[in-house]
Parts: sequence; structure tokens; C-alpha cells
Amino acid sequence: MTGALFEVTFLAAAPFWLLMIFAPGWHLTRRVAASPLTVLPVLTLWAVMAVPVLPELWAAVSSPDIDTFRELTALANGAGAVWAQIIAWDLLIGQWIFLRSRRLGLSPLVSGPLLVLTVLLSPVGWMAFLVIRMAVGSRLRPEPSAPDPGGPGAR
Repeated sequence: MTGALFEVTFLAAAPFWLLMIFAPGWHLTRRVAASPLTVLPVLTLWAVMAVPVLPELWAAVSSPDIDTFRELTALANGAGAVWAQIIAWDLLIGQWIFLRSRRLGLSPLVSGPLLVLTVLLSPVGWMAFLVIRMAVGSRLRPEPSAPDPGGPGAR
């Protein structure tokens, strides 16, 4: 059962990734990406896999060391729970990159590959986005729909 849950974990996040990568301009994509609730299906799978190994999970996070973590991930449910946590975190990072890219007016031809990189190796995708943002961020303008912090009504 844990093997199937492990496989389903990424599939639970995939629709959100597909929207951000292949339909970045669709009005629904921005609404979905702006919600932290997108990770709830993945976190539900995390809970199903984490509950049976809660003592081992608690030991690994409350007093972290490599051997305790290795013991946790040697258990099928432990590895599955760690995987689900990674998938949830990656999705939140991807959503952040997507939303910031849209606010900066970054082309989907740039943000799409960044999101693919993020889904595969989130630390690398995130760092690449930060480098791009620093390099071109000052030259890009926010989308017209983004509120202007210095516009009317600003205090």
C-alpha cells in the first residue's frame, strides 16, 4: 500500500505544476497558484504514511542525526512521508516562483523551464530564479493587474 501512496504523491501535485508550466496566462492558474491549499492532497498522503511511523518520525526531527534519519527512511512509510513532505515543499516553492515571475512580468518561456527545474531539483530551481530575478528584476515591470505599492491609496 505504501508503494502506491508513494506513487500517487507526485500525481496529487502534478495538475498544479502542469497549470503553472503550460497555462501560465490562464486566469484560473493564478488563483490556484495563490492558494496554499494546493498542498492539502499531498499533506493528506503525508499523514497517512506518517502516522504509522510517528515515533520514528518524531525521533528523527526532535533529535536529528544521520543515523536516526537513515533508520526512518529505511521504513517504507518513513521514506513515503519524507517524499510527500518534499513534494509539498517543492510545490509551495514552485507557486512562489510562479507568482513572483508573473509579478515581474517574466516571460513564460523563462519561468516554465525554471518551474521544471524546480519540480526536479527545487533548491537549484529556486536559486536559478533568484539569480534571474536579481539580474533582470530591476528592468522588468509588474503586470498591470499587480497592485502598485506607490499608486493611489498607498500610505
